[in-house]
Amino acid sequence: MTQKIVPLIHVPNMRATIDWYASVGFKVVNEGKEDGREDGEVVWALLSFGNSELMLDIGGKPSTAHRREVDLYIYLDDVDALARRLRDRVEVVVDMNETFYGMREFIIRDINGFWITFGQPVKK
Repeated sequence: MTQKIVPLIHVPNMRATIDWYASVGFKVVNEGKEDGREDGEVVWALLSFGNSELMLDIGGKPSTAHRREVDLYIYLDDVDALARRLRDRVEVVVDMNETFYGMREFIIRDINGFWITFGQPVKK
């Protein structure tokens, strides 16, 4: 059996979060509604970004400057192309840089204040 880890993030506003992630290139794989809810609100979603997957669940709190609940790290083949595409559309926390651990990466903040690092190995 193949195993993989799929992070689950609890978010305060499901629809706004799904829309934000879709705006930066995530695809919505599935959405779920809780039985018995009268409002028909989506309470769970599965998103993908290339080969990576991310689950969202309703009921979380946004991060603050003093508390970071979630950091995601996503490996890419062309981090520079994504950085150019997102440059004026997202809040950049850390500009593109090469790290001591051999990655070229940049960090953005999502709609909930969570950090997402996109990186690729530096070619030697």
